[in-house]
Amino acid sequence: MSIDHTHDAAALSWVASANDPATDFPLQNLPFCSFRRQGSLEPWRVGVGIGDQILDLSAWGITELNALMARPSRERRALRHRLFDTLKAGASEVELVPQARAEFTLPCRIGDYTDFYTGIHHARAVGRLFRPDNPLLPNYQWVPIGYHGRSSSIVVSGTPLRRPKGQVKPPDAEAPVFKPSARIDCELELGLFVGPGNALGEPFGIDEADEHAFGLTLLNDWSARDVQPWEYQPLGPFLAKNFGTTISPWIVTMEALEPFRIPFTRPEGDPQPLPYLDSPAHRAGASYDIEMEVWLKTPAMEQPVRLSRSNLRHAYWSLAQMLTHHASNGCNLQPGDLLGTGTISGPAPEEAGSLLELTQGGKQPITLPTADGKGEQRTFLLDGDQLGLRAFAHKPGFRRIGFGPCDGVILPAR
Repeated sequence: MSIDHTHDAAALSWVASANDPATDFPLQNLPFCSFRRQGSLEPWRVGVGIGDQILDLSAWGITELNALMARPSRERRALRHRLFDTLKAGASEVELVPQARAEFTLPCRIGDYTDFYTGIHHARAVGRLFRPDNPLLPNYQWVPIGYHGRSSSIVVSGTPLRRPKGQVKPPDAEAPVFKPSARIDCELELGLFVGPGNALGEPFGIDEADEHAFGLTLLNDWSARDVQPWEYQPLGPFLAKNFGTTISPWIVTMEALEPFRIPFTRPEGDPQPLPYLDSPAHRAGASYDIEMEVWLKTPAMEQPVRLSRSNLRHAYWSLAQMLTHHASNGCNLQPGDLLGTGTISGPAPEEAGSLLELTQGGKQPITLPTADGKGEQRTFLLDGDQLGLRAFAHKPGFRRIGFGPCDGVILPAR
C-alpha cells in the first residue's frame, strides 16, 4: 500500500458536511456500512459514509460487502479511487441518504470471531489482579494469544444488551452461585475484518498479511468480571464474554489508514518475534497511530464523560501478526471474519481500556458528575448505563479519520 491522491488533505467534497474538520467521514475516509432507510422493509444495502450522508452502492452493482472484501487489494484501491472521484468537489452530484434517516446492521456477514490479547499493559494489569505473583504468563511475549469467540452475539452499535447471569464464586464461599453478574465491564478494542481468505492448509507469510486485511472497526467485548475468574481456568473465556460484543456499523479501510502507519518496535530487552512473525518491512510500518477513547453516561448524567484514552500503538502484537499467526497452522480465514485486538491500554492509569483497570478491580470507584450536582460513583456498570467507544487517526498534513460510534446500554437481567 502507499499514500496517493486520495489522502490529499486539501481535497474537498461537494458534500458540505464532509469538509467539516470535526467529521469522522471526510472525503479521505470513505468507510463502508450496511444500511436501509428508517422504517422501510427494503433489503439492506452496502453504503459508503461521506460527512453526514451515505452513498448507496446498489447502483454500482455492489450488493454484498463480503463479496467486495474477497476481492484483491488492487481492485479495492481502484474502487476507492472511483468513489473519491465521484464525491470530490466539482464532480456531478448524486443522490445520497442522510445518516440521520438510516438504520444500520452489522456491516458484513461475520462467519467467525477471534479475540486476541495484544495489549500488554492490560495483560499485566489484569494479571496483577488475578495472579499477583505471576501477572504475565511466560508465553505472552512469544506468541499472539487469542481465543475463539461467539459471532452470533456480535451486535451493531446502539443495540441494548441484557445483564448476563453466570456462576460466581465469592472468595469466602465454599461453592459457586448462579446469579446476575454484578461486574459488567467494557473492553476498548479495534476489530480487524479479514479481506481475501486463504485456503485450508495454506498459510501465508508476514509480508503477505496486508493483502488479507480489509479494514478496522471499533469493538467493545463486554465482560462479566465476576464470572470470568471462576470459569476461565483452564480453557479461557466462555460465558463471561460471549453474551455480547458491540461493533461500530462502519468499517474504515486499511487504505484510508495508510498515512497513520508507524514502525513496529519492541522494548529493549524483550524477545523479538520468531522469524515467521518478523521482517524488515513489518518492522518499518506495521503499527498504527490510532487514538481510542471510553465514554460513559449514566441515567443521572446530562452528558457523557470520557473515562480514558489510549492508542493502538500500545499493542504488543501487530494486526499483521494477528493475521499471520492465525493462519500459520493452515487455518482458513474467510472474507468477513473478525479479529479483535483485545483491550488496548496504555502504560498510564488514565490510559486503561477497561473499568477493571480504572477501578483497580473495583477497589477505587470513579466519581461522575450528575445533573443534580450531587455526583455518583461507579466501579462497574449498572443497569441503564450507556458505554461508548470512539476512535480516530490524525497527524499534521492529513485529514482526521474517524470510526463512528460504538455504543451500548446495559438492561436488567431477565
